[in-house]
Amino acid sequence: MRIINTTRQQILGEHIKVAASFFTRMIGLLATPKLQEGAGLLIKPCSSVHTFGMRYPIDVIFVDSSHAVVKVVAGLKPCCLAISLGASYVIELPEGTAAAALTQIGDKLELIE
Repeated sequence: MRIINTTRQQILGEHIKVAASFFTRMIGLLATPKLQEGAGLLIKPCSSVHTFGMRYPIDVIFVDSSHAVVKVVAGLKPCCLAISLGASYVIELPEGTAAAALTQIGDKLELIE
């Protein structure tokens, strides 16, 4: 999947995997040694994530049902928790991706299969 920030005309990721089942949501990024540039994980439904057991920081973008960004957590370190009760899904990206794409609260995203 490809994700574009249409507000900023920036690509957030071109190789985004989707975690929508109980098992894939539970595993998340735990099995990955590091996220490569352009890679990421979209978790749905989801309004909170943790990085317990992870070895690297990530950017986390919380998005509502209308594909608007409701919260951006840049550089979420291992062994931490992030929550946004208004989110429908979450996008986990390599650290620095959100800032590089200028992603902010209110931006609209487009998901392309």
